Amino acid sequence: MTGALDATKRQECLDRLREQTFDVLVVGGGVTGAGAALDAASRGLRVALVESRDLASGTSSRSSKLIHGGLRYLEQFDFKLVREALKERGLLVSRLAPHLVRPTTFLYPLRRKVVEQPYVAAGLTLYDALEGVRRPLPRHRNLSLKQARRLVPGLRTDVLTGGMIYCDAQVDDARFTLALARTAAAHGATVVTRAGVVAMRRDECGERIVGARVRDEKSGHEIDVAADSVVVCAGVWTDPVTRLPGAAEPSFTVRMSKGVHVLVPREAIAARTGVIIRTDKSVLFIIPWTADRWIIGTTDTDYDGDRAEPAATGEDVDYLLRHANSVLARPLTHDDVVGLFVGLRPLVAADASASTTKLSREHVVDVPIPGLATIAGGKFTTYRIMARDVIDAALEGYDVPGSVTDRLPLVGADGLPALHLSVGRIAEDYDVDADTVDHLIRRYGNLALEVLDLVRDDPSLGEPLIEPGPWLRAEIRYAVTHEGALHAEDIVSRRTRMLIESGELAERAAPLIARLMADVLGWDEERVEQEVERCRALVEVERRALAEARTAREDLAMA
Repeated sequence: MTGALDATKRQECLDRLREQTFDVLVVGGGVTGAGAALDAASRGLRVALVESRDLASGTSSRSSKLIHGGLRYLEQFDFKLVREALKERGLLVSRLAPHLVRPTTFLYPLRRKVVEQPYVAAGLTLYDALEGVRRPLPRHRNLSLKQARRLVPGLRTDVLTGGMIYCDAQVDDARFTLALARTAAAHGATVVTRAGVVAMRRDECGERIVGARVRDEKSGHEIDVAADSVVVCAGVWTDPVTRLPGAAEPSFTVRMSKGVHVLVPREAIAARTGVIIRTDKSVLFIIPWTADRWIIGTTDTDYDGDRAEPAATGEDVDYLLRHANSVLARPLTHDDVVGLFVGLRPLVAADASASTTKLSREHVVDVPIPGLATIAGGKFTTYRIMARDVIDAALEGYDVPGSVTDRLPLVGADGLPALHLSVGRIAEDYDVDADTVDHLIRRYGNLALEVLDLVRDDPSLGEPLIEPGPWLRAEIRYAVTHEGALHAEDIVSRRTRMLIESGELAERAAPLIARLMADVLGWDEERVEQEVERCRALVEVERRALAEARTAREDLAMA
């Protein structure tokens, strides 16, 4: 029961939308929407999820890639949120998704030991205590100057007096969201991407929502979907969705906060652990991402621009580099930045004048009219609680079981310890090298064997997609037949994360990706070229953003 999302069978899913009556229709394919679909489906309900673009195409593929309690929320005295997030972190690392959520250490550099050490130690002690006694991650430790320098040789010696080391976790957010959607599908949910809601449907009295009108973005055809409850998990798109014809606006509105991240080469920062830096507004993370990339983020500023493709400014990049350089011996420059991505946080607006850094990250659920439940706010780490709460609200008054997702591992999670011990045997069985098996297990967990089965059936799929790079051609085929990829951009942006790791590799790989997809989806040469051009356009957008950020910095320096 692996919950394959087969793009070649998308029409069958559209037919189910048209023909069935669902208990719950989820609008939105981000982490909260996919989590809500899983929560409802695992209670034995008939569930559909529709997403106007691709799974995780918005905020849920542009986060800081962290599963964490949120140290900075302690200063806001938001102990409930931190405790809740730490509990979820423990569940994800140990039970629900150990193949996708991995412990990661972070060093907090101390610059004024006498002043900082007691304050930071108290915060980290509270952070540890809020998780409880039974914990899968180690407690924080105090480090001497020598120990801190050993972990991060690239720190400035003129400001460093010591450090504190603590543990959080990191995740490939897009692949995690995909795993959620696949787990929901494994429990019977119908998942359809490139299908957006254009209106809500009301009963004859106009007093209750009884479904939605959905537009198939591929054909342009519209479908009436019948559902007892509609659940809106649209993130920064919440306001536009709840203002559609027939809908009802919730009691809250959403404020968008822009989070910019940059990527730099591993060799640019000499470190064997992540680093957390206190800033004048919040905190900044230097996060180990791949074997050759660091992620540095994030900003937290008000935003009212394009929801689909938010842009970074030179000021954003300057902010990130300036604070990173406050502790780095070898300063980073704009030339070190090899990639960037921008995410938008959907924060609940309680005070129009408040800074987004001050707004609570707790979520809010509202039922403005029977049959319609809406959720906003929250954070990636607490998606499961958010999903549970919005489904509970949508089903209030119905006789249905409670949530079971705290005991439900995501697809790929089962048997992981034994799988790691079997890498050598698996490599021999499939005639591939052990590094390839390791790579696949890190991305797919036990579903790596499904990818390798494709290689056994067609050895040409065992060839590298592009050099240098860890991806196999089989992963492209798998992305279509098991992960619902409908476009080449879905693969370069979210299935492989190639776009943020190396725009050059994404541009070079796009023609082969499109042709491998064409073999499965029956595209002609014109369609292949369209797909390639779309990928090139995405790469160009990133290049332009990097160039504009550099130009803005140079103009400021000259002024």
